[in-house]
Amino acid sequence: MMKASEYARTHGVPFFGSLLRLPVGHRGVARNVCALDGADSTEVDENAPHKVIYKLRDLLGVDELGGTMRLGRYACELVPGSVAERIYGQSLIYERHRHRFEFKLPLRADLAESGMRVSGRSPDGKFVEIAELPSHPWFVAGQFHPEFQSKPLKPHPLFASFVDASHRHKTGELAPVSKQQAAGSRQ
Repeated sequence: MMKASEYARTHGVPFFGSLLRLPVGHRGVARNVCALDGADSTEVDENAPHKVIYKLRDLLGVDELGGTMRLGRYACELVPGSVAERIYGQSLIYERHRHRFEFKLPLRADLAESGMRVSGRSPDGKFVEIAELPSHPWFVAGQFHPEFQSKPLKPHPLFASFVDASHRHKTGELAPVSKQQAAGSRQ
């Protein structure tokens, strides 16, 4: 997954990350753009020198994990003008969750300086829900289960947008990224 995420980021290929793919996208940017060697999720490496994703703060020190997930439908506020807001067509959305890991908020500034934008957060600001690379043709990741709200004749907005972006990429209609954008340079 790391190699696929990196390839998509550096070659302008549409990338849609949900749940585990959100941390994979974050780790790739943290490692390869922010130069945070060994950046990882504590789900994968508890001793990672740069913990990009870790167990929910409310669960730190809790070893018995039964019934300790962020579970259910939660609100998410989208940043005005973000790719996510454009996809959803509104600024407040509700998504279904089933996870026990979260994005490390203190790293948000480092990732933002390298081009990754947190474009959706919980209304209390505690959780990162969606992140994107605005300089990329289509690189969006969410910390929720969009498939829970998708139907065969009414796909979730993220799925519909991703499939559209993938088709436009294949037909050459989607603008490619420049080498500087792909590298995520700090301008």
